[in-house]
Amino acid sequence: MSKVVYDGWMVRYGRRKIGRSYIHMRYFVLETRLLAYYKRKPQDNVVPIKTLPIDGNCRVEDRGLKTHHGHMVYVLSVYNKKDKYNRVTMAAFNIQEALIWKEKIESIIDQHQESQGTNGNKYNSFEYKSDMDNGRNASSSDHESQFSAAEDEDDSHPNLLRRTTIGRGPPESVFDWTKEIDSDLANQNGSNQVFSRKYWRLLQCQNGLRIFEELLDGDLLPKSCSRAMKAVGVVEASCEDIFELVMSMDATRFEWDCSFQYGSLVEEVDGHTAILYHRLQLDWFPTLVWPRDLCYVRYWRRNDDGSYVVLFRSREHENCGPLPGYVRAHIESGGFNISPLKPLNGRPRTQVQHLMQIDLKGWGVGYVSSFQQHCLLQMLNSVAGLREYVSQTDERTAAPRIPVMVNMTSASVSSKRNQKLQETPHHRTRSLDQIRAANRNASMMDEYSDEEEDFQGADQEVMPPSPEREMKKTVLEEEPLDQIDFSIFLGNLRRDDRDNSRNCWRISDGNNFRVRSKNFCYDKSKIPAGKPLMDLVAADWFKDTKRMDHVARRPGCAAQVASEKGLFSLIVNVQVPGSTHYSMVFYFVMKELTSGSLLQRFVDGDDEFRNSRMKLIPSVPKGSWIVRQSVGSTPCLLGKAVDCNYIRGPKYLEIDVDIGSSTVANGVLGLVIGVITSLVVDMAFLVQGNTPDELPEQLIGAVRASHIELSAAIVPKLEPDTTE
Repeated sequence: MSKVVYDGWMVRYGRRKIGRSYIHMRYFVLETRLLAYYKRKPQDNVVPIKTLPIDGNCRVEDRGLKTHHGHMVYVLSVYNKKDKYNRVTMAAFNIQEALIWKEKIESIIDQHQESQGTNGNKYNSFEYKSDMDNGRNASSSDHESQFSAAEDEDDSHPNLLRRTTIGRGPPESVFDWTKEIDSDLANQNGSNQVFSRKYWRLLQCQNGLRIFEELLDGDLLPKSCSRAMKAVGVVEASCEDIFELVMSMDATRFEWDCSFQYGSLVEEVDGHTAILYHRLQLDWFPTLVWPRDLCYVRYWRRNDDGSYVVLFRSREHENCGPLPGYVRAHIESGGFNISPLKPLNGRPRTQVQHLMQIDLKGWGVGYVSSFQQHCLLQMLNSVAGLREYVSQTDERTAAPRIPVMVNMTSASVSSKRNQKLQETPHHRTRSLDQIRAANRNASMMDEYSDEEEDFQGADQEVMPPSPEREMKKTVLEEEPLDQIDFSIFLGNLRRDDRDNSRNCWRISDGNNFRVRSKNFCYDKSKIPAGKPLMDLVAADWFKDTKRMDHVARRPGCAAQVASEKGLFSLIVNVQVPGSTHYSMVFYFVMKELTSGSLLQRFVDGDDEFRNSRMKLIPSVPKGSWIVRQSVGSTPCLLGKAVDCNYIRGPKYLEIDVDIGSSTVANGVLGLVIGVITSLVVDMAFLVQGNTPDELPEQLIGAVRASHIELSAAIVPKLEPDTTE
């Protein structure tokens, strides 16, 4: 039997024949002559799902980062040069783990080449050296396609690359400022003169960083565009850890980048190139100056010396047009250069360079000279934020994850499709967002199926959509779909989906919350929650001199209306004690409970079971630091933290959550209630899943309450409670 060289849990990534991506957790085993994977850790003589013999003809392709429902995985593909259609595609959430597997597989290939060479069978190989490196190590992300093509043409060609990397290099419009440009080359191409990064002047030292300004004739710069500036600092962390933070566009970024407000993925071009949307949080007279946003190409690569390069350049995209209330800034050149340094006292050290050349546009640039430089320094200070974040964060016991990013929908395309939908009868209209959310939910279920991937076209590239498919898609979107009519439900707290609205509620995006994945029992992994099980249809904001229990008995409330329509409701009554008692009531509705589901078992279970499963995930996107720290974002079992009273009606379940029953919760509430008008609060409710058959978790619903006014609460007229 072959010796096991390396094994462990990895991700099987691929796309089905219909073009939808999937991921499966699989246990991979690398032996001296074989790569195999299993559904579970193999015992005795278990037959693997698939095997791939490893010899000197094998190749390891680096396919870069791929996105699956916002989750980003680092993908490798292993195949034999003699049979490229027989390949194994594997991925990891942790880029370090993917690099370990790549190194282990390549070492086995090396051993086979050496042994075959001794026996007289010669394998062709050569070390690649780029003529653009100028003494720097080559990038494993850039020398790929020309040599893989050479393999197809002639197996005896002397310049075969044993290990290839999938990726097309940086787009032509993105300048690689990390490579020094020879002055002769710059003279030949006038457009490159602006981007020659050879001469820098130390401008100042700030927050432990050296801030440099490019020495360049101002006449060569585009009008109103700033000089290029870069910040250079040292962070005590590995290159991989810093790279993952730099690539993040989730809540983690708020902790080290003070210029970040919001970010999302517009389009994934390939494993190394993506188009992103980014909102800036600039503190230069925000009441007078309009906020800025960006749409730009981001390209990344990993060099053979272990360094990482991330490059930015603005570009237009049909799905990311200008937004009302924002000025679209323009990045001329920018990015990060993350290079390893020698360890100090056993701790890894990394030099981080952050360069930006940006035109912030708008009147502030032309009239106030300090505006652009002030904002640019704020952005460059993110390097100091990285350093402090890493130094104040304990070492992670679990493997770090590539961050989650949420796709940005096209405002322009959506508006055109909505116009078409409005031309149809009212009963046939359906929100495109709901359709997309339903499709995402269906995809999530696909993700955890146990179907055999090899019959799914797992490793095939996605075919471009045919006209027939596009026609079917359009017909599907315009089909009459049986849905709940939300217009029949009323609450005294209004719904408003605009960002800056006050004293209102809106449905919070489920992907903002992370819940237990299908494999949580094995690897403690979490995923974006996606579409909730129930629809939030109304919210009430009540006050009275006494605590308000069983509000679902109020005539005409959303729960009563739903019951009359044969719908099932779940009501969450958040009770706030005080000299005046307040209640924030949320009404979640669905057509019917699915028999045997976790939600049905929760609704019809006893109070002990309900208390052990009802979970709240809170978040305060906008509010003072002390409130955000006090509330936090850690999931909480409501029944364990506070007293919960459950009222089971014929077609509803009401949960009365008494915040005043907990001393700790009451203390936090004292902070919140005094500044409630300045807060934006997100809440997601779900039933906790504990066993594999109850996973992945799904939200009951999620809500965002914005700048609630105490004076807006009304006194409800409640019928006598017959359940007492």
